[in-house]
Amino acid sequence: MKALSEAKPKNFFMDELTDKKIISRKELTEAIKKIVENMISKMGVEGTVEAIESADELKIAVRTKEGGVLIGENGRNLFALGHVVKRMAEQALPEKENFPFSLDVNDYQAKRIEELKAIARISAQRVRYFKKAVLMNPMSAFERRIIHTALMEYPDITTESVGQEPKRQVMIKPYN
Repeated sequence: MKALSEAKPKNFFMDELTDKKIISRKELTEAIKKIVENMISKMGVEGTVEAIESADELKIAVRTKEGGVLIGENGRNLFALGHVVKRMAEQALPEKENFPFSLDVNDYQAKRIEELKAIARISAQRVRYFKKAVLMNPMSAFERRIIHTALMEYPDITTESVGQEPKRQVMIKPYN
């Protein structure tokens, strides 16, 4: 009989995936999809999971009538769920392998990105017109990165993250 300390802990969401390292992109895509399917099932949420591949990234799209449970306030649950799925996928990857993917529920992330880009453009126009810096509301690192990236194409505008977490903000100011 094995001692408890010798027993291998059972991975709650990756039952059959824990004993092997995944090599191919297709295997990893299926593994990530299965992780998400198992997680939402164990949470009691009904929905479908689809893997959408592009040249540089994999998007795992969840469709459900119970999206609010998975998304949470301001996307906090979705962010946490994505973080957990990434850590679990890393366990199945060979050492030092990188496989970028994103998790989205009912297109929340895609809509939020477009909303942030629109806010960034409007704020940049205010900076141009008034020639004064604009300080945006506190945002997550992901959201700040969207703002910085969206405004890179404006040669007369510069952006900077200021403040301390969790109240870090983006400052948009005229380029001097």
